[in-house]
Amino acid sequence: MSNSRVVKRVSTRRAAAAVLVAGAAVLAVLVPAGSARQQAVPANTVPPTVTGIPSLGQTLTVTPGTWTGDPAPTFEFQWVRCPPSGGAPDGSDCSTIGGATTTGYVVTSGDVGSRMRVRVTGRNNEGAATVATNATEVVGGQAGPPNTAPPTIVGPAVVGQTLTASPGTWTGTGITFAYAWQRCDAAGGACAAIAGATQSTYRLVAADSGRTIRVNVTATNTTGSNSVQSAQTPVVTTGTGTTGCPAGTGTIDVDRLTPPVRLQFGRQRITPSPVRRDTRTIRVSFQVTACNGRPVEGALVYATPTPYQQFSATEQPTGSDGVAILTMSRLRFFPASNQQQLLVVFARARKAGEDLLGGISTRRLVSFPVNLRG
Repeated sequence: MSNSRVVKRVSTRRAAAAVLVAGAAVLAVLVPAGSARQQAVPANTVPPTVTGIPSLGQTLTVTPGTWTGDPAPTFEFQWVRCPPSGGAPDGSDCSTIGGATTTGYVVTSGDVGSRMRVRVTGRNNEGAATVATNATEVVGGQAGPPNTAPPTIVGPAVVGQTLTASPGTWTGTGITFAYAWQRCDAAGGACAAIAGATQSTYRLVAADSGRTIRVNVTATNTTGSNSVQSAQTPVVTTGTGTTGCPAGTGTIDVDRLTPPVRLQFGRQRITPSPVRRDTRTIRVSFQVTACNGRPVEGALVYATPTPYQQFSATEQPTGSDGVAILTMSRLRFFPASNQQQLLVVFARARKAGEDLLGGISTRRLVSFPVNLRG
């Protein structure tokens, strides 16, 4: 081979190498360092979990956990039924449940005695990875509706007063509730059922004095029954003694008053004063007191002029100062006559739930000036 041919080949190779180097330099300029996207197969960093009560008829829910991968993975779910031991951590020895491929699963009778897992697959265009959730507790039967907030009791812990139970918060459908009131020691322990106390309300009796009260609420639906107990009330007191007045000073909640005490009307005012022929609206305020002039909060006050149909009337509660304000609109029969000088008003104060004419209620006629000439 001649020297000229060798030289020519070497030159050609050097030229090709120069082109490659130049091309790399151009790419280095066009694609800055570190900007290349590194795609990756999905990988699980925080395991998926199953939540919910593993009992017949209840709903279990899976969350996929935390994953890496580029592009971000999408997820596939497969519920599996495992032996009571929980099976292998990856769920490989558990039985696949046909059609159970969503994030939620309702426990069936075939699951009772098993433990449940979900095999979660994270997938992108680089590949896929599969991990299994924790195993649930052994699935039980007929657990009843699960409770998410316990029952509560409202009402004053005073002999003669009525306690009311709220059933709390439950999940499920078609739920009915049953109540069983219990009498406990001062610390809320050593509870015993109160005979016949099976309604949502309970009126405290003398035997409750010095004790606390709880209520046991049983919720029932097609999945069975589940019972939850409330917290205890404060220690029950006799409260009012023979007078019907609670101890202390200041404002009294109307629910703490019992016969023989009666509500009383204190001061009353009307605006405008006097009431005139062109008056369209009046505001009448009444203060309700009891037990030597103490303001009563929560009493219901009703008032209406007599003769009737002069101004409208709507019952209103008293505030912490014992005052109820009633706004009345004029009706067709005011004034009752062209010589009317007084607006006579019938007023009544009562405790909610009591007979209108019984309990601690009171009634009174008051009058306010009328000037038809002004």
